[in-house]
Amino acid sequence: MTTAFDPIDLAGLRLPNRIAMAPMTRSRAFGPDLSPTASTAAYYAQRASAGLIVTEGVQPSVVGQGYPDTPGLHSDAQVAGWRAVTDAVHAAGGRIFAQLMHTGRIGHPSLLPGGLRPVGASPVAARGQVHTADGPQAFVVPEPLNEDGIRRTVEDHARAARNAVRAGFDGVEVHGANGYLVHQFLAPNSNTRTDAWGGDPESRARFAVEVVGAVADAIGAHRTGLRLSPGNSLGDIDEPEPEATYLALLRGLESVAPAYLHLVETGDRALTLELRKRFGGVLILNARTAGRPSGLPELALVEDGTADVVSYGALFLANPDLPRRLRAGGPFNTPDRATFYGGGERGYTDYPALDG
Repeated sequence: MTTAFDPIDLAGLRLPNRIAMAPMTRSRAFGPDLSPTASTAAYYAQRASAGLIVTEGVQPSVVGQGYPDTPGLHSDAQVAGWRAVTDAVHAAGGRIFAQLMHTGRIGHPSLLPGGLRPVGASPVAARGQVHTADGPQAFVVPEPLNEDGIRRTVEDHARAARNAVRAGFDGVEVHGANGYLVHQFLAPNSNTRTDAWGGDPESRARFAVEVVGAVADAIGAHRTGLRLSPGNSLGDIDEPEPEATYLALLRGLESVAPAYLHLVETGDRALTLELRKRFGGVLILNARTAGRPSGLPELALVEDGTADVVSYGALFLANPDLPRRLRAGGPFNTPDRATFYGGGERGYTDYPALDG
């Protein structure tokens, strides 16, 4: 029987176990030009025993930023900052992918330079507020991307993927989940277009297919993953019938053949199983846990074949040696939610390993 502690081949990259560190925004890009710091390198290196680390969301362009102090991969200073991170992770024996996260309409003009405004699939504002340096601000109506804007945004992702390889990353995960730009194109309430980029499921899936395809062309499909969260309502997303959209997306990706699909499970397990059946690569699952944090029970998802790899978020944040703790059955440090976003070393690099 295969277990979560067995190795797996990820399109030529050997993972020593099937326990992944999920991407988690930490808002600590205090280096030059929103680049990571020495603390960022220490944070990820501490967690190098993961089968795979996926970084916090990294904006592929200036306008892709939606929160304060989140890092980018669109400048030389950012590439240099991330090189220190990947060197530290590799020196500790780890493997690390950069998650490219364009937040689209989730953001605010005060977070952007030069009079830029958030962009989106359509001029439809998300309900709710975003945290800014001036406190909570209501989401604004985004500038809808025209054909040229779509093409530039696709190329921004490809350029950021090339920068990720320059920075020493083993690959890139495209963030198509949690209400951000790619998800905004997928969802019918945030994509009201009537052109070739909206309307039916195939047209709403086209942007995701183009972005993943451009990244795969830039750095190789074996270095490319995609994160999805069918039915997830984050970012004021409404997908009442997600199955048709996500099956259309997988059909569109057949010729691209990305290395993995990273599912954030928010709905019925039946859709997860259907997507697993239709996807030819590795399936990483961040499982739905019905109100409790992910933990020991999720290891069984590898054993019963539901997923190839399981990913952990907050539990990995608080337990730098999580694979060891899971194998031992615990104990586990408790995540301090007050230190999740922003701040210094507390709640970042000071969680103890089992050996202290």
